[in-house]
Amino acid sequence: MSGPNGAGIAGRIGADDRSSRLVASLSGTNLERAADYNQRIVLQAIRVAGETTRSELARTSGLTPPTIANITNRLLDEGLIRRAGRRQGLRGQPALRLQIDPDGAFAIGLNIDRDHYTIVSLDLAGRVRTRAAREMRFAMPDEVIACLQGEIEAIRRAGDIDERKIIGVGVSLPYDLGGLALPHRPKDYGIWSELDVAKLVGKVLPWPVHIDNDAAAAALGEAQFGTGLTQPSFFYVLISAGLGGGLVVDGSYVRGANGRSGEIGFIPDLRNSRAGATIQDTVSLSVLLARLEAAGCASDDITALETNDAAATAVIERWLDDAADSLAAPLVSVNCLVDPAIILLGGRLPERFVDALAARLNDRLAGLPIPAVAPVARAITSSDAPAVGAAILPFLDRLLPNESALMQAGRD
Repeated sequence: MSGPNGAGIAGRIGADDRSSRLVASLSGTNLERAADYNQRIVLQAIRVAGETTRSELARTSGLTPPTIANITNRLLDEGLIRRAGRRQGLRGQPALRLQIDPDGAFAIGLNIDRDHYTIVSLDLAGRVRTRAAREMRFAMPDEVIACLQGEIEAIRRAGDIDERKIIGVGVSLPYDLGGLALPHRPKDYGIWSELDVAKLVGKVLPWPVHIDNDAAAAALGEAQFGTGLTQPSFFYVLISAGLGGGLVVDGSYVRGANGRSGEIGFIPDLRNSRAGATIQDTVSLSVLLARLEAAGCASDDITALETNDAAATAVIERWLDDAADSLAAPLVSVNCLVDPAIILLGGRLPERFVDALAARLNDRLAGLPIPAVAPVARAITSSDAPAVGAAILPFLDRLLPNESALMQAGRD
């Protein structure tokens, strides 16, 4: 199935860590019918390295120098990479340096949730070029589509992105978007459960549309542009209007037999006395905002969390304690069953609260008699992760390595 920052998310990862990851995961193949996959491998190697040479690409990918020369020439011709001068100070002919051309390709990412929608455009280097978001509880399809059309028109007017190089649109949304019972949910919101979202978006935009679960998209984004560049196995916890999770093992997203792995929000919460209570009945932004509302504090949307009000702060602190208590047992299971290198927290919860929740969880997990305990930390691609991850879907379909491309490489 197929926050803006000038340096790009990948720029935060150290060069040594990038190199070790490349050697471990970017192995190509010289099979006759693997040209497309090998090109994806080489493009990924250049993107992750930031800047590299053909000889370094041959070492990290395992491809022959002539194969590397052919692929890089093709990537140069297609405008996906660019020359960055020559490396000086070594004997012989200075090596040509290569790097990703951020303007080589673009994708649009749309995240639809029960309390907001966010639209981003992403360039090939992983930089968010434009962003539009609106806080709106239970936005209806026509409202989301109108906003999407307006943002695309704004992108066209600004002229910062070559529309001819947009390769697709990714959409991320929770499973059962229209079905989950939440406070203030309108009756007609169930229409989302009946819609073909890909077809809805495809009617107004001229590019291929790719749909995925929001937690899966967030984990994919982290794998491509965040912690996954140095930690290939992790579990991603997405705290949104609901609660979701995503599992990445050895750099690949693991979907499970029914495509619904990582559904941590539906695990029964034995700490909650309410019959049938699940983890997301405590750990979600919907519950947090409902608690603020019950306490008489501002609670219209996520901006209500950015407050110095003493009463609101007390509610948030109590929720953080309860969230950590509810999440601790499921994360013990994650540690025992999956053995991830790290557990990542993402979503629209303000960063200081994500860090506070991570600290509480690390305290609760420390010293437990289990084989290994992965540290809990804030994801690099935390706040807009589902939208950024959605924008990555077209890149995975067309340009970057993925398992379906590898399987296709071996077919007649």
